[in-house]
Amino acid sequence: MLATRATIRHPLAFTVGLLLSIIMPSLCLANELPVPPHISPPSGTHDGKDVVQPIEFPHNVHVQENKINCMYCHTYARRSKVAGIPPTSKCMGCHKLIATDKERIQKLTQYWENKQSPNWKKVTDLPDYVHFTHEKHLQKFVFDANYPVEKVAEVCGLCHGDVGSMTVAKRTKPLNMGFCRRCHQANEGPGDCWKCHK
Repeated sequence: MLATRATIRHPLAFTVGLLLSIIMPSLCLANELPVPPHISPPSGTHDGKDVVQPIEFPHNVHVQENKINCMYCHTYARRSKVAGIPPTSKCMGCHKLIATDKERIQKLTQYWENKQSPNWKKVTDLPDYVHFTHEKHLQKFVFDANYPVEKVAEVCGLCHGDVGSMTVAKRTKPLNMGFCRRCHQANEGPGDCWKCHK
């Protein structure tokens, strides 16, 4: 470590400054997922509106407490354009037995018994002229990179934020053209307009 005149004259100030430089970044990132080392994340945040859902789905309980992988529920993400919403049958696979006394689960069970799906509202919706595919992004950043599938939430979090710490999902990234372009430039993604606009 380099010693400066300020260090010699004010060792306490130097020590406090050093500690803050170590602690503050970790405090600022406390609500962010770790960034996979092979990805340069795009910058940008968004304060999305709360989307009222028919059932307040607690992502934090499923992801943080029960360690359920994003792709277990969003099964289409690895093989199609959309990530997909799990069918009610998938939810009921567990909730025929688990947490049946909770109001949310009783409401879900009513949908199931009436042979209906909850009318989930989109949180992350792109304009129709934007062609985005989850499959290609997961292929590049997870499967081709041999990144552990059990850490896929870190990859998903680059665009969706730390959904695992939320109850009802909320949009926290801008997902506009600048955000996507910064990511493509930093991670050697295609620069051809027609790759995203069809």
